[in-house]
Amino acid sequence: MKPTVVLVHGAFADSSSWNGVIKNLRRDGYPVIAAANPLRGLHNDAAYLRSVLDSVSGPIVVAGHSYGGSVMTEAADGHPGVRALVYIASFNLDVGESTSAMAAKFPGGQLGPALNPVTVPIPGGGTATDLYIKQDEFPAVFAADVPLEVAELMAATQRPITAAALDGEATKAAWKTIPSWTMITTQDLAIPAESMRFMAERAGSHTVEIDASHAVTVSEPDAVAELIDKAARG
Repeated sequence: MKPTVVLVHGAFADSSSWNGVIKNLRRDGYPVIAAANPLRGLHNDAAYLRSVLDSVSGPIVVAGHSYGGSVMTEAADGHPGVRALVYIASFNLDVGESTSAMAAKFPGGQLGPALNPVTVPIPGGGTATDLYIKQDEFPAVFAADVPLEVAELMAATQRPITAAALDGEATKAAWKTIPSWTMITTQDLAIPAESMRFMAERAGSHTVEIDASHAVTVSEPDAVAELIDKAARG
């Protein structure tokens, strides 16, 4: 029986960003769930993902893209069904670290200046800050190797993330007990490749590098699916 693959999108994206990967995985016989990451706060997002994992019978491989890796690392810790973690252009946090801190640990990221903050109300009163990528900058910063018309659609349909979610500090690190695989995107302007290498090396992750942008799940779905398949068979 093949494991169920649970895919976790990151900030400024949605589950459809995995569509090409899903097509490949389903062709190869994998059951797939692309979870709808709330992007509201690290611990709440992780609790939601944990509920998705709990709903799956049998073994699981979890793959996270970008901030989805942060959520996956928190949610999968100690879960009896999870057999492998796959980090795709992603964050692999240790306890006490935040996504924003690891994004800034090494030079080269260009996401910060491209962000547009928007104040939004939150349940129970008060406000939060939603972050969007400016639409005119989205193709270059997030999806440089995606056809322009597709990148522009991605920009228009992007899902915002709260600033608090990016600043949330991890309390668990699933990679310390679960084997991991990492895809490093060398043309990434959202997460410096050196940050990804640092996180992968300390986790003892099986690592591959690819000449791709941050939107590698869209631009290189075959390669992403291949790595997930290796993790599932590993």
